[in-house]
Amino acid sequence: MTVVPYRQVLRANGLEFSATRAGPVGGELVVCMHGFPDSPATFRHQLPALAEAGFDVVAPYLRGYEPGSQPDDGDYDLMALASDVVCWLDDLGVDRAHLVGHDWGAVIAYVVATHYPHRVRSAAALAIPPLARIPAAVRRVPRQFLRSWYMTWFQMPWLAERSLAARDWRMIRRLWTAWSPSYQIDAVDWAEVKATFEQPGVGSAALAYYRQNATPPVMLGFRHPRAMLEPVVGVRTLIVNGAEDGCMDRRLFGHGIRAGDFPAGVVHEEVTAAGHFVHLEHPDRVNDLLRRHLSEADSPHVGG
Repeated sequence: MTVVPYRQVLRANGLEFSATRAGPVGGELVVCMHGFPDSPATFRHQLPALAEAGFDVVAPYLRGYEPGSQPDDGDYDLMALASDVVCWLDDLGVDRAHLVGHDWGAVIAYVVATHYPHRVRSAAALAIPPLARIPAAVRRVPRQFLRSWYMTWFQMPWLAERSLAARDWRMIRRLWTAWSPSYQIDAVDWAEVKATFEQPGVGSAALAYYRQNATPPVMLGFRHPRAMLEPVVGVRTLIVNGAEDGCMDRRLFGHGIRAGDFPAGVVHEEVTAAGHFVHLEHPDRVNDLLRRHLSEADSPHVGG
């Protein structure tokens, strides 16, 4: 079966979100959410694979990643981002959906699955350990402070925006290289990333995610945002990380994943010879994991 993706506009909280969609309308909905510094094109391998498996797959731009989704009040709090997802489902006329997220998209998937479990069939988090356990896990892996240097730099007003765009977005390319050291971003992905960040306001919006949700006090566990207070994820969850991830130390997953936080079941898979962009580096492996996870999401849970 040949899958032809098409464009769609989703609406949420007075904002408009461009999205790519593929698969049969009426199939179980899968919402794929990108992270930083990225766009929905990061799921270009997953959309056709999941659509061919019979799922209705949609990959929207996150809040702020295009001018039409930048809120006037500058609100990029995690609860606001989670509300966007719920509103997308309402806009599509769907009660429940599977969530697949990478990086910030994975963070949002955790928040929605925790605070709106009745709207979620299953959750899959790529490259990010369980959200509520990250501060405690980071304290046990001091090396993570060095890997997260950019989070502190992003708190700097004006300077961070200038450095992000300087020298043809050199910092973004540097992050991609450091986070996935065995992967060379191709021309297709890089052109999409640049086109996304060259839109008005996108750089500042992307930095606002860090300034409002990933400040040093939050990452050290000295401040506890509402989105991170509850560790229990009430839906079956798949967590996938790359063993060579230069962004999130692989040890964070061992410290952060607790079976008791996932009463509906959790599966953790580490992919060897892969970094932060695991779904781009090993799409066949990740697609197999996702297909199995999605097909088992509504089955009875046995064991942890």
